[in-house]
Amino acid sequence: MRRFATIIGLALLAPLLGACAGTDAIDLAQQQSSSGTTEPQEARDDAPPSLANGDGAPAAPQGQPSAAISPDARVQFAPVIGAPAEALQPLSRRLSERARQRNIAIAAQGAGASLVIKGYFSAIADGRETTVIYVWDVLDSAGNRLHRIQGQQKESGGRGDGWSSVTGGTMEAIADRTIDDLAAWLSRGQG
Repeated sequence: MRRFATIIGLALLAPLLGACAGTDAIDLAQQQSSSGTTEPQEARDDAPPSLANGDGAPAAPQGQPSAAISPDARVQFAPVIGAPAEALQPLSRRLSERARQRNIAIAAQGAGASLVIKGYFSAIADGRETTVIYVWDVLDSAGNRLHRIQGQQKESGGRGDGWSSVTGGTMEAIADRTIDDLAAWLSRGQG
């Protein structure tokens, strides 16, 4: 019961943490090129968006049709609250890959996005398990919340502050679910 109360409390406090300093930004409009330099995503739009991670897998998960997403929807990810830089690297990389697979346009910081997504994360170690709780608020350009994506991902191992047990695979799974939920919402004409 105590664990449940802690999880609920953190989920309710997450939006309030948005005012805190010390955030790490995710700039999905920047991608690593093969030379190790960064270049804007727009310069890489020559690749077919329907290809997954280079292995030819379909863009949408099996059994899930790829619905039409409004071409006007341009998404920008704001700085994430609560997650360390080590956790943000795999999250950012996978959000970018998955958005490209699902035909969601990612706008660079300050590039006139129609939607801004703010993320709030917590990791709670409890015995032999760590739970990552995440909340994404989807805002319009005026800052009004239009939609919320939230969930949790469990990881075996419960050391220290919680984040020390979280692997890149866990953050990638969160990114996949986030983009899939966002794509479903956008395909319903909400964006």
